[in-house]
Amino acid sequence: MTVESAHSGTPQARRPSAGAEEPGEPPLAGGAVPLLGHGLQLVRDPVGFLAGLRDHGDVLRLKLGPKTVYAVTTPELTGAVALSPDYVVDGPLWESLRGLLGEQGVATTNGPLHQRQRRDMQPAFRLAALQGYGPVMEEEVYSLVERWRSGETIDVTAESFRVTPRIATRCLMRGTYTDTRADRVSAALTTLFSGMYQRMVVPLGPLYRLPLPANRAFNQALADFHRLADEIIAERRASGQKPDDLLTVLLEAKDENGDPIGEQEIHDQVVAIAVAGNETLGSTVMSLLRVFTEHPEQASLIHDEVKTVVGDRPVGFEDVDKLTHTRNVVVETIRLYPAVWILMHRAAADTVLGGYRIPAGADVVYSPYAIQCDPRSYQRHLEFDPDRWLPERAKDVPKFAMIPFSVGNRKCPGDHFSMVVLTLIAAVVASTYRFEQAPGSDIRPRIGITLRPRRLLLKAIPR
Repeated sequence: MTVESAHSGTPQARRPSAGAEEPGEPPLAGGAVPLLGHGLQLVRDPVGFLAGLRDHGDVLRLKLGPKTVYAVTTPELTGAVALSPDYVVDGPLWESLRGLLGEQGVATTNGPLHQRQRRDMQPAFRLAALQGYGPVMEEEVYSLVERWRSGETIDVTAESFRVTPRIATRCLMRGTYTDTRADRVSAALTTLFSGMYQRMVVPLGPLYRLPLPANRAFNQALADFHRLADEIIAERRASGQKPDDLLTVLLEAKDENGDPIGEQEIHDQVVAIAVAGNETLGSTVMSLLRVFTEHPEQASLIHDEVKTVVGDRPVGFEDVDKLTHTRNVVVETIRLYPAVWILMHRAAADTVLGGYRIPAGADVVYSPYAIQCDPRSYQRHLEFDPDRWLPERAKDVPKFAMIPFSVGNRKCPGDHFSMVVLTLIAAVVASTYRFEQAPGSDIRPRIGITLRPRRLLLKAIPR
């Protein structure tokens, strides 16, 4: 679901020209304090801080402790960073994630290795493979709604982060050995992601190695998570099975020399699959249920669309492409409440970006949330309006103002998989229940590696 308008315009990221006037440094963003720089603002209100930067310039310098980071704030320049070979995936965000994902997973590699890994993975996300995942998706989604009883309070956090890893792991790594471990995957990742963002913006290095309760819990969850990946790989091999899924693709993949890829790469790829299937999808499901509560008219429109398209039978994989309004509700949810709200790249060479010099080795940060909720790009930018994604209106969205799965060689290979899962969940849930917030619910944003409500408690009322 990459939404790009027909507007022309080439992103401007280039090498400095020999003999040309030396471009200057971008201005320093306001509000830096001694020692911590802008780190305190990024801890207290990171979303608000990043969303307000464009008022002060297209490219700005930020200070994180002694480190200088460059922030880009316009759709055109974020597209330039994402597409330019002079910017690679690196920096504090990715250094933190490598501690979880490993060095050889597709999410954290660059260059020829990353390109080869993307080619390796593509068969697992082709249409025929997605169709094969359909029965598992349907089973898990209907199990979700069948667990909910009228009037009972639903812990949406627990439910979202149970259903999405079960779908992802059961589809992409098929087998009973995966089914029985899906809940353990979810529990380990919940602990891990709670500590990742702090390690990124407040790099206190040695303090995170102290035997404090939070550090011990983090390290225990990390060890268990990697142990789970090894167990899944070992049991697949022992089974002798070769289903049409991503794990089979990885176990049969070859490197550039035609030799089987290494054990560490297989392990890191399995870890990356589990992470993608948990935190980003789970966060988006939480936001969808928030939308159904705050905008019940949208849930009713989905209910009506399902009745028109599907009738009285259960919604299936084959119906997803016909549920256009449901899909647009998902897209608008991702726009207003993007799970991936901050991204970082590193300059591999001296470049000029937006007229300013970005030195080699510098980290460049941008916020999909800030880009997607900018009034310069969207009319009534904070209004929930799925119809803005109708073809006749979507063409007015500036290029690169909506790229939730990224673009170019960093585009998520599982974008279609994710959209099918989210559209199916939205259709089944909204056509079965309407929702009310329950006491104790807290929809304020929880800021971590991903963005989601802090604690969403709902009552499901059958339609």
